[in-house]
Amino acid sequence: MNIRISFIVSFIIFIIIFYIFLKGLDSSNVYVPKKSSNNQIPIFNAKIFDSKNKITSSQIFKEENYYLMNIWASWCVPCRNEHPFLLNLKKERKLNIIGLNYKDKTKSAKNFLNELNNPYTMIIEDEDGTIAIEWGAYGVPESFLIYDGKIIKKIIGPINEDNFSEIKKIVNEIN
Repeated sequence: MNIRISFIVSFIIFIIIFYIFLKGLDSSNVYVPKKSSNNQIPIFNAKIFDSKNKITSSQIFKEENYYLMNIWASWCVPCRNEHPFLLNLKKERKLNIIGLNYKDKTKSAKNFLNELNNPYTMIIEDEDGTIAIEWGAYGVPESFLIYDGKIIKKIIGPINEDNFSEIKKIVNEIN
């Protein structure tokens, strides 16, 4: 009789633990920042990639122009996957692609670009990740479509076929 009671109690405990794990899997652990009504680009100072020159955000982003700010790193596998889309977007005359090289070694980033080609109009360095934080990014890759000094679209994760088509449509629609 004691063996049967032990089995029933063990089975009930197993079911409870299973239910708890099942509920944990059901809830999403992906953090998505709340939308802010402030779509202004952050003000920052940065070092131009592989140079000692510095630049400010107001020098990079001019009014009435489209920009795609792409946060990337050579060690980021999804960045490698999105790279062909960036190369195709580079063909859009109305779009300037700005790269924010995130917590990367210059030599590794250069090798990455030499291997896959450079889609960027300009690359700025973010050695400690503070610029990405100012943009509200929490991982790489992330991209921000900017027009007239305002963020009009945020892409979390790598650019894919859907994002690519949407960016092209937006850029070619307004002008």
